[in-house]
Amino acid sequence: NKAFAANVNPIIQSFCNAAGCHASGSFNGPGAITNYDQVFINRIAIRTAIASGRMPQTGTLTTAQKNSILCWIDSGAPNN
Repeated sequence: NKAFAANVNPIIQSFCNAAGCHASGSFNGPGAITNYDQVFINRIAIRTAIASGRMPQTGTLTTAQKNSILCWIDSGAPNN
């Protein structure tokens, strides 16, 4: 199992927020995904975008990074 705090959130912060695409105040796609609640609410859209390769638009996730996010979502997206 992957943990949000240790595995998923650092990827989200680096690839989704640091680039400014989904930072606070964003209106891109689902908007801001800066914390657990925002990620959880948008988990299906996030999963679809990552699995299809549409996201991130800036940079590339490694297979391990993609799997961390997808496995976490598939396991119920716990706040761990």
